[in-house]
Amino acid sequence: MKKYTVGVLGATGMVGQRFVTLLAAHPWFTVGVVAASPSSAGRTYAEAVAGRWLMEDAIPPKTAGLTVFDATADRRKIAESVDFVFSAMSMSKEDTKLLEQSYAELECPVVSNDGAHRMTPDVPMLIPEINPQHAEVIPHFRKRLGLKRGFIAVKSNCSLQSYLPALHPLWEFGIEKVLACTYQAISGASKNFKSWPEMVDNVIPLIPDEEEKSESEPLKIWGTVRDGGIVHAREPQITTQCIRVPVTDGHMAAVFASFAQKPGLQEVVDRWKSFSGIPQALSLPSAPKRFLHYFPEPDRPQTKLDRGIENGMAVSVGRLREDTQYDIKFVSLSHNTLRGAAGGAVLAAELLCAEGYI
Repeated sequence: MKKYTVGVLGATGMVGQRFVTLLAAHPWFTVGVVAASPSSAGRTYAEAVAGRWLMEDAIPPKTAGLTVFDATADRRKIAESVDFVFSAMSMSKEDTKLLEQSYAELECPVVSNDGAHRMTPDVPMLIPEINPQHAEVIPHFRKRLGLKRGFIAVKSNCSLQSYLPALHPLWEFGIEKVLACTYQAISGASKNFKSWPEMVDNVIPLIPDEEEKSESEPLKIWGTVRDGGIVHAREPQITTQCIRVPVTDGHMAAVFASFAQKPGLQEVVDRWKSFSGIPQALSLPSAPKRFLHYFPEPDRPQTKLDRGIENGMAVSVGRLREDTQYDIKFVSLSHNTLRGAAGGAVLAAELLCAEGYI
């Protein structure tokens, strides 16, 4: 496989740090550029993250000595130095949208963790096992802006990763209604207990804008490519509640679903166990061997025990049973900064490279 030189925009933040650690030993991707805000520019990466390094692993030696660029002012220099960039900037939605498009217009592909372009019709929002075909809109994006190489691809909100993968294998039964209550770790807010002491021994029943994303984004992911864009699905009806809980990493969801043709519980388990996607078929470096791990034990999955399954890139499911108001209910779990953030974006980039878009 070709080797790629990549840049990380927003490299000093929590998700940016996760990108840096994941890419340290990646077989295809080498970090050649780190970039952040003007306040970090000009310093070495080690200096820029000193006192705020949040990862368990040490700062990768090859990245530690890189000089941090200004992600905005130096974008032309960055675009000329790399094959593509990962984006994890902490900016306003509008500023991020403009910045990512400016990189694309400089013929530098962007694989973004940010939500600014999630609803842009010709930008694919990829969960590689679920909707890899949405990459087909990339030529339309390029045509619209008169580009040869540049494009933007994004990953979905981290809350979706905790329940959408478990619903997708059941699509052919006709999913009609979904209720999902998500219990989300504090790293989803780019914080830990030291920086957010209010979360210790506490639950906060509001994550701003999270429920709107959790209800609308699945309809794009389950949409179809048509007329140069992605047309959203009209069903199922989805309602969510998103709650912040005192956990370091791991988003858990309690899910209720009804179907046009109600599946038997064993049918559901069989679909989960057998489900596989293009990342598994291609043996992409970050792909879990098995996407969904089903636990028959009544007290699993558990955040502390199961969030790290297959390097945090698999999704765990359990507590499957019938419900009195919906057809079935279950609990599912994903690692929010791995599968749900940087890891999911790295896997999407692997797919886009393998299929020739980068």
